[in-house]
Amino acid sequence: MSDTPGKPPRKILTRPVVDQSNIKSSRPAPAQHKQGAAPRAKSIAAPVADLIAIKGDSLAFSLQGAALALSYVLDGTALPQALSRVFLQTDASPQARGAIQDIAYRTMRQVGRADAIIKLMTTKLPEPTVLYSLLCCALTLLMTEENEDAPYDDFVLVDQAVNAAAASPDMVFAKGMINAVLRRFLREKKELLTQAMKQVVAVWNYPQWWVDQCKAAYPQDWQAILKTGNTPPPMTLRVNQTQTTVAAYLETLSQAGISAQQIGPYAVRLDKALPVQQVPGFAQGMVSVQDAGAQLAAQLLDLKDGMSVLDACAAPGGKTGHILETAKVELVALDTDAKRLDRIHENLARLHLFATIKQGDAARQQWWHGQNFDRILADVPCTASGVVRRHPDIRWLRRKTDATQLAETSAKILDNLWQMLKPGGKLLLVTCSIWPVESELQAVAFAQRNSAIRLDAPGQLFPTSEINNEHDGLFYALFQKS
Repeated sequence: MSDTPGKPPRKILTRPVVDQSNIKSSRPAPAQHKQGAAPRAKSIAAPVADLIAIKGDSLAFSLQGAALALSYVLDGTALPQALSRVFLQTDASPQARGAIQDIAYRTMRQVGRADAIIKLMTTKLPEPTVLYSLLCCALTLLMTEENEDAPYDDFVLVDQAVNAAAASPDMVFAKGMINAVLRRFLREKKELLTQAMKQVVAVWNYPQWWVDQCKAAYPQDWQAILKTGNTPPPMTLRVNQTQTTVAAYLETLSQAGISAQQIGPYAVRLDKALPVQQVPGFAQGMVSVQDAGAQLAAQLLDLKDGMSVLDACAAPGGKTGHILETAKVELVALDTDAKRLDRIHENLARLHLFATIKQGDAARQQWWHGQNFDRILADVPCTASGVVRRHPDIRWLRRKTDATQLAETSAKILDNLWQMLKPGGKLLLVTCSIWPVESELQAVAFAQRNSAIRLDAPGQLFPTSEINNEHDGLFYALFQKS
């Protein structure tokens, strides 16, 4: 599955004057956005003036860091990479990193609604992008549901948002505007939310094209799919069956005071997410973090000891490790990205497992040793539209045309890999997409082109937050070579 595409953030320019004239005294209709594009503002900064110092453990510091990360996302960078960049720039403590990450992910799940609110209260989007992003972060934290506890006191949040602006050379000119907009939102919260919720993007927090496409593909299920994508994901572990059993590991968790339950043959869901460093046995390779739906791959491959197996598009190595935990096979793990190959090395070293790791393009044969495989796992590039609750930035970074373009690339990979499969061998197509062009339509076209025998497999799995059946949106199609 492909990473979220990105581009370098725009350079922030200087802005010589303070301008607070964009605060509205009334609420005309929202300004028009380019349909399907992520909400964003131009990058223009203010001179350094009247800056205040903020502590690294303050809410203001966390808001500032989250706003900076969000501004990078709106300029085209994937959220994990944006956060890594912020952490390097700010030298944030582990505690501050956790707070910055929490605010950034919360905001990415609500940015459509925050954008609508900002447009109702301003005559133009605030500039630079980081200022607009700070407003999005603050409004997200103020927009708690009726049955949800507010993470911070309203007026403390407003004060800290103003401090975050006052401590930044790019936002200090607008600290008065920040204060005015947030306080007005608190005064008129119900009315503003009612107006905002007349817009599809504000209701669902997805681009309009995404909502339309989901509705067209799944007329009965689209609302549940979109709603699930806006919920925080579970932390699911895969128990390494070469080291322990699920029952024994659940007992280990219980003794550590960690509540969890089994939701798959080797899948254990923690009731509360933890840093991996605090997960018992993680460092020793006893467990790995892997979605329950993704754990189906090794099972579907029908592995036997001694088989030769290819894990194409293998990085970061989650399914690679699971294959090796399932059977004693000769495994080749392939990926085009040298840096991502390092992740496979790291994961297998932690699990005390071995594979032949190669850099190469799965759509070509230059890397191939010429011997056919018994099993091939084709975890092909896709839009990752089925994992938006883990990666909420994807919905804003993707374009409507991406699914078709990625499906064309994946078709070339599948046709090439098919030539490397032994007669009677099996190839498993996997995507973490919900778009039919990348999943079911891809599977049907592939079988027709290659006269492949399609075997029983789950097909399209919708993302679900059911307590005993939580998993991402994935697609599985299994083929056998006659």
